[in-house]
Amino acid sequence: MAEARTYDEWKAAAKAHDKKSGVMQWIKSDESKHFDYTSIRRRLRRLRRLRAKKDHAAVLFALNEGLHGNIDGMGSSALYGKAKFSTKKLIVDYVDEVVDALEMLASSEADDIPMDERLDFFRRAQHCYGCSALMMSGAGSLLFFHIGVVKALWLEGVLPGVLSGSSGGAVVGSLVGVHDDEDLEDMLKPENLAQEMQRDEGLFRRFEAFRPEVAKTEDVQEALNRLIPDVTFQEAFELTGRHLNVSIAAAEKHQTSRLLNSITTPNVYVREAVMASAAVPGFYPPVALAAKNDQGQKQPYLPSRRWVDGSLSDDLPAKRLSRIYGVNHFIVSQINPHIFPFVTDTKRKRDPITTVKLASGRIAREWINASASLFERPLAWNPTINKVTNVALSIINQDYFGDINILPDKRMFNPLKLLAHKSIEEIIELIEMGEKGTWPKIEMIRVQTKISRKLDEILRGLDHQEPRLRSSVSRRAS
Repeated sequence: MAEARTYDEWKAAAKAHDKKSGVMQWIKSDESKHFDYTSIRRRLRRLRRLRAKKDHAAVLFALNEGLHGNIDGMGSSALYGKAKFSTKKLIVDYVDEVVDALEMLASSEADDIPMDERLDFFRRAQHCYGCSALMMSGAGSLLFFHIGVVKALWLEGVLPGVLSGSSGGAVVGSLVGVHDDEDLEDMLKPENLAQEMQRDEGLFRRFEAFRPEVAKTEDVQEALNRLIPDVTFQEAFELTGRHLNVSIAAAEKHQTSRLLNSITTPNVYVREAVMASAAVPGFYPPVALAAKNDQGQKQPYLPSRRWVDGSLSDDLPAKRLSRIYGVNHFIVSQINPHIFPFVTDTKRKRDPITTVKLASGRIAREWINASASLFERPLAWNPTINKVTNVALSIINQDYFGDINILPDKRMFNPLKLLAHKSIEEIIELIEMGEKGTWPKIEMIRVQTKISRKLDEILRGLDHQEPRLRSSVSRRAS
């Protein structure tokens, strides 16, 4: 598994490992203390029986009463730690049966149920079931790890339609969010990415000495001009169908951070948003945003405001994504060195060592916050120290966990070289590290997102038919 060069090689090795280790018996057995297997088995048998009878109304009723995320504990992370590949066969079979039932209800063979009734069901099911998002952390020049993660997910068809990123994560998110699938395949080849970044060799080398005065905004702007077309968030969504979200932090005091996307800020330009999210304080000056006006012309957006690195305030904007898109399943690509001691591969992992480590982290965070509160007034006398303290507290108090956390095997990165130039060999190594870190999570992601992806696919197809459906409903009503 460690020597695999492709996901197919890794998968074959993982399956062989499961067979050799004897864990296949666990996979085939329904029993487990981590989920209500008797309820899932009963639901599976009922769906199979109704689908075989082609009782469409009964199938719809059965799904209506039990279609939501993590039903009967089926999404427990403990169910994905025993085997190297996949999980209980009962869970996989149930998910496949639900998907087959959804396809049947969406097809013409279920025409004994009015289409408007089916459409209403699919929309309610999508709302109840929720969806997944990929959140990419701030990364500096380690952003190539995120590219490996995106590449692995995209090649296997499990890349979520909701993406968020801050700093380096915003750069990668924008590459995916503004290019369609045809361009993406070519772009994600390691050699093409490395060659593109080699063109900006001088840009990253300027940070080698860690001196703020040598950072040049125009160099970064030139690179982003090549990589990101001059489009708004709304135009990017219309092109790709992917929801791109970029985190930015306010440069001024008393202002709050923002999450830019096609819903909250549809007319804001992506390029300036990414530039702002990557504006590390002390290295880049704060950035002004731009937006398209009602005449289609580019103009300043909130001209009196300036914005900086989004990872300082909202590196992983889970709450905002939940509110805007109904996201309830978070995949995190995490490459920030300063949080590695506090992050495990799944947030619900609870072995003794992890429990002690997480508890120690929480206690340390509370002590730091208490100390900052006690020294708040003395710190206020020195604006520079006060600003640094506030930034540090913002970073410390963020939540860096997801339902599935994709981390590098090699975690020894020097934080002082986050903006340092990377050679072509280091770039390819980081991309491969991202891919290999993703491979063990792909089946978990596939199983846990298969139903939501099928609901999205069905609704996209039905939405194209909606004008005709409305006309049909009107004729029946008259």
